[in-house]
Amino acid sequence: MIQIKRAYEKPEESDGYRVLVDRLWPRGVRKEAARLDEWAREVAPSDGLRKEFHGHPERWEEFRERYFEELDGMPERVAELRERASEGTLTLVYAARNEERNNAVALREYLERG
Repeated sequence: MIQIKRAYEKPEESDGYRVLVDRLWPRGVRKEAARLDEWAREVAPSDGLRKEFHGHPERWEEFRERYFEELDGMPERVAELRERASEGTLTLVYAARNEERNNAVALREYLERG
């Protein structure tokens, strides 16, 4: 099972294995309070893609396609995340304000289509 959760939400036991999937650390969140098992910067969108999408959220479909291409280039890392999800709950933690269109939503879609 793969779920997503904002970094600003309280961690819960039901989150299982918590992975921050942003390239930048969430503002105002203490590392102890985040209770992360891992910070997977490498699976976050590249800086260029992240900045471009931040300035143009209406380009969601284009962002997803380009992000999926980036993820295609790291099959081992993607396989590790899929394995974690097969072993129990995997929670992808993100900081974006938009809860429906962000990299964690896209990453979950990518991992689930496996």
